[in-house]
Amino acid sequence: MEYMTTKEAAVKWGITNRMVLYYCTTGRIDGASKMGNTWLLPKAAEKPVDRRTLRGNAKNENTSK
Repeated sequence: MEYMTTKEAAVKWGITNRMVLYYCTTGRIDGASKMGNTWLLPKAAEKPVDRRTLRGNAKNENTSK
């Protein structure tokens, strides 16, 4: 299986490296493994869904009424 680093995943998914690290540490990426200080992600991995924005939008809609 081929792997990519968190920096490569950040470029591929269009997000920050910090967000990729967050996804790795919370277990949201299947097959991610830590080798020393480096996270390795499968090249076929897809960006996890970030549900915080959906709740944030719903919260904003309720306060504007």
